[in-house]
Amino acid sequence: MGACAKRLPGVALTGLMLLASGCLMPAQQGGTNHASLVRKYHLPDASEPHLNQTELIENIRAKIKYVFVIYQENRSFDSYFGTFPGAEGLFSRKPEQTPGFYQEIVNTDGTVSKIHPFRIGPREYAADTDDIDHSHPAILAKMDTQNGVARMDKFAVTEELKYSPRGNPSLKAKQFGELAMAYEDCDTVPLLWAYADKFVLFDHIFQLMTGPSTPGNLSIIGAQTGVTQWMLHPEQAYKDNGASEPGVPVLNDAKPFWGSAQDVTPAGEKQPYQPGAKGATEKNLTYATLPLTMMGGNLSSAVKQDRDPAADLADVQEDIGFISQRNAPRVPFGWFQEGYDKEPGDDDDDGPVDASGTHASYVTHHNGPQYFGYISRNPEMSKQLHGLDDFFKAVDKASLPAEGGVFYIKGGYKNTLHLLPADPSPAVQKKFLGDDDHPAYSDAQISEALVATAINKIAASPYWKQSAIVIAWDDSEGDYDHVPPPIRNLGPDGSILGDGPRVPLIVISPWARTQYVAHEQGNHASVVKFIDQVFNLPALALLPDEYRARMIGEKKIGGKDLGPEDALTSDVTDLLGAFSAARLLGKAEALPASYVMVPEPLIHELPQKTGYGCRDLGIVTTDRKQGITNVIPPDFNPRPSTTPTPVH
Repeated sequence: MGACAKRLPGVALTGLMLLASGCLMPAQQGGTNHASLVRKYHLPDASEPHLNQTELIENIRAKIKYVFVIYQENRSFDSYFGTFPGAEGLFSRKPEQTPGFYQEIVNTDGTVSKIHPFRIGPREYAADTDDIDHSHPAILAKMDTQNGVARMDKFAVTEELKYSPRGNPSLKAKQFGELAMAYEDCDTVPLLWAYADKFVLFDHIFQLMTGPSTPGNLSIIGAQTGVTQWMLHPEQAYKDNGASEPGVPVLNDAKPFWGSAQDVTPAGEKQPYQPGAKGATEKNLTYATLPLTMMGGNLSSAVKQDRDPAADLADVQEDIGFISQRNAPRVPFGWFQEGYDKEPGDDDDDGPVDASGTHASYVTHHNGPQYFGYISRNPEMSKQLHGLDDFFKAVDKASLPAEGGVFYIKGGYKNTLHLLPADPSPAVQKKFLGDDDHPAYSDAQISEALVATAINKIAASPYWKQSAIVIAWDDSEGDYDHVPPPIRNLGPDGSILGDGPRVPLIVISPWARTQYVAHEQGNHASVVKFIDQVFNLPALALLPDEYRARMIGEKKIGGKDLGPEDALTSDVTDLLGAFSAARLLGKAEALPASYVMVPEPLIHELPQKTGYGCRDLGIVTTDRKQGITNVIPPDFNPRPSTTPTPVH
């Protein structure tokens, strides 16, 4: 077999194809590769019957009982899927018609050059990149909004200025500016691209708020980050530009109050906190979220266990009455986050036996529900928060609630698969162990392995046939994306609250379309809106207290979208377009578990080592198809802080 002799054990039996040592190796006898699987189950649009919105919702509710949200971190759409065939991407139009395609970058000698998007991959160890600035001010500066339209053309120079605010930029500053313009593809994250290719990729989902991770993790359960709390309590508004100080709406990564040193809850009952966490803590968040509406008729009894109802429930009193009076059945909710409790393989120093210990893998500011006193300070509500391995065990044992529910899955600073980055650099080996896809500490290939592990477990369980899986990202990382977001609302300082740049979103289900790119516009509220539809929940935007606050906003400051965006806000898709009417109606076969499952060897052997990538998937990216020459800046370094380039 010569140069092609290296082959991943077990792949031949699955029928997949492996790229090894630069050779494309065909699947052995009896197998079916990725491309032929897609062909087998793909339904052309012309074969899809028409269903009106009511019929579509009715059929989806009849088929789906379990919604799983695998919520990853910090990737713009263009940085991951900007060359995905059929998507609105980097090369969909001519460069001069693509906002921000050519941007200024300042060289170390003070001269100014032009930079444009460039591809990084296995040769650059693109699975491991340093973190760039995605604070509220930085996102706004990078978007460069003028006359109400974001020009999307200041990503590189804004990033440079962070590291060299005066004088000529340092080499490190320039490299960070270049990093903002880099993108990856299916040679770096082939498993994610496989899901996007087999199922439904949404290419017009924007981050709901112009800020970092915490706002995204709040938006995914609340369709806002506290604009209604701001309307009801103007004194709680954030100060200055919202970048660091606590306040509402939340625009920064201040840690939750609950579990912090200031929290006087008895130690054995406090929420977990990552070790060494410092800095400001956020205010108690008091606006309505999915954990309230999902309680249904049980809500009135559940809130009685709140330790301080006067502080936690004052802003949702009418909401509680409205939700309870509907007397709808409770919909189980679960937030499963790595490090919330002790994970398998944790050493004594890595994870606790209970919530009073240390939490080395826990990213506290990523746990959206923990910010709400009515969850964290209520023993009944806080039962819904779990560690990551609790999810895996529940799916393996088929012990999730029989009536269905909504379950969020998040990684953290480490990974439960105990994988190591493929980059042999000692600094990378030590630093990039995380699996939630956040640059600076997570390896992208380890992170997609977590996604594949979760999906494989769901597919192998009884839940697959009644499931919908959403893979989403909480913010755009500050990476370049060329599509100008809609401007929906302004904050206390007059700056743009939302929307921010695009983030990827993939919908997977046995009832989904295949090889479909959905162009409907939306944001993080789309996930909330989808859950509302599937489980017939009242929209957060239409709850009495939230609606009242929204009307206050309209009257006082003229804002029309100062509330949850799962209703009343225009151009926010509910994601239902991802589903196949033919499959829902029984006119086509539901997608089997075998269609979605990734062979275990491809999870436990990272693509950087095996060479698995675009050619194995049969995908020709748009830049390659157009014959575009990829030009990586000669001084580029994807890890300017982790592995600095020596200055000669």
